[in-house]
Amino acid sequence: MPALSHRVAERHLSEADPDMAALIRRVGRCRLTQDRERREPYDALVRAVVYQQLHGRAAAAILGRLEAAAGGLPSAEWLLEQDEGCLRGCGLSARKAETLQGLARARLDGTVPSRAQAARLDDEKLIARLISLKGVGRWTVEMLLMFTLGRPDVMPVDDFGVREGWRRIKGLDAQPKPRALLEESLPLAPWRSVATWYLWRASEEGRAVAANVLTG
Repeated sequence: MPALSHRVAERHLSEADPDMAALIRRVGRCRLTQDRERREPYDALVRAVVYQQLHGRAAAAILGRLEAAAGGLPSAEWLLEQDEGCLRGCGLSARKAETLQGLARARLDGTVPSRAQAARLDDEKLIARLISLKGVGRWTVEMLLMFTLGRPDVMPVDDFGVREGWRRIKGLDAQPKPRALLEESLPLAPWRSVATWYLWRASEEGRAVAANVLTG
């Protein structure tokens, strides 16, 4: 997502919502960055599965062992050639090993699209397609849309940090329900990915927070 788009997004968000305007003034320029390696969706999903529910260092160590065994990020073909013992030996749980092999099959049968194929699908079609895979939830696909594919209008309403950020900037007693947040955020379109980044920052204000490998 180029810097120019960030400036346009910041201006739109500020004009659409005075509370967002105040947040943007406090936080400063958006630092939401797109994957500069132009990673394939399959590769991004493999990394996301490895990192699910793990501390960043532990996940990085497991991914490192996988890459060492595979000679790089494991291809679909390599994953399907391995037995569970090999994958467990790299530090994966049985469930994650199964999920990764399911991803590998889905890449080979075309369910997981290439980057070029993904460019022809809108956000909701990609989400519906990928959450059909075991172990891949909507949030994971939304992160793929934002950080790998650079989609500008993603609002992950199930994300705790996003709902907490909204609660804080609006002075609410409780976090909004996902459906309510989706409706309330409509005026922020088509730049809700940038709004999401700012809401994460709002959720962290006043707290010491460890860097998140995904959300910046």
